[in-house]
Amino acid sequence: MKLPIFIADAFTARAFCGNPAAVCLLENELEEDMHQKIAREMNLSETAFIRKLHPTDNFAQSSCFGLRWFTPASEVPLCGHATLASAAVLFYKIKNVNSTLTFVTLSGELRARQAEDGIVLDLPLYPVYSQDFHEVEDLIKTAIGNTLVQDICYSPDTRKLLLRLSDTYDRSFLENLKVNTENLLQVENTGKVKGLILTLKGEPGGQSQSFDFYSRYFAPWVGVAEDPVTGSAHAVLSSYWSQQLGKKEMHGRTALYQFLFLPNSKLVFLLICTIPLKM
Repeated sequence: MKLPIFIADAFTARAFCGNPAAVCLLENELEEDMHQKIAREMNLSETAFIRKLHPTDNFAQSSCFGLRWFTPASEVPLCGHATLASAAVLFYKIKNVNSTLTFVTLSGELRARQAEDGIVLDLPLYPVYSQDFHEVEDLIKTAIGNTLVQDICYSPDTRKLLLRLSDTYDRSFLENLKVNTENLLQVENTGKVKGLILTLKGEPGGQSQSFDFYSRYFAPWVGVAEDPVTGSAHAVLSSYWSQQLGKKEMHGRTALYQFLFLPNSKLVFLLICTIPLKM
């Protein structure tokens, strides 16, 4: 059996840059264990599997598909950049004729639509709740030592722990912070936490563009030490910072990429998406 597999570099206009994801098009059902074996072989942060929902569907004409995501270690319930990569493969490589695609996933139905300058994704918006420091103190100390933490929140839907660093820090501090992910699996092995978000309030941009918040994301529990951009993490970040700042439109930035967020009933990513495809 031959399976077409693409590698799409998301959030960049140049090949071998950005955040890569593998995209596999499934003409027929795949044995369950093969998903993980292929993802392990691809060895990228995520491998996406697009499947037909009905025997008469085809990748160029149909508008609704099944979608799953796997890290090299396990299946995950949501991945933004691999969803973006999947839409890009269908729109740009397969030449799908529809302007909007719907993906049926573990996180519900996700939509990707073509825009003038890229692809727009609609993703869920996940609420966060205050987390007691003493319950996660060992995890925090292991990850970032004595770095000052201003706020701690938890997203039960995504099992992500959000740490807002002190407002006394700046973007450079966050980007250069050494985070110890090697020992987190031993410190937190209950299954409660599957991802760690570090975030910081934005700064006035002066002559350059200003940002409402900065972030980094770590997920050694699913085999990803640090992921440059993660959709599920930004679904949590958007919820948190919308409440903190009282804003419905925000600009966020990771160490490498910047985004526009419109957190209404859903989180909407507006991503400039010129994605080089490698087969």
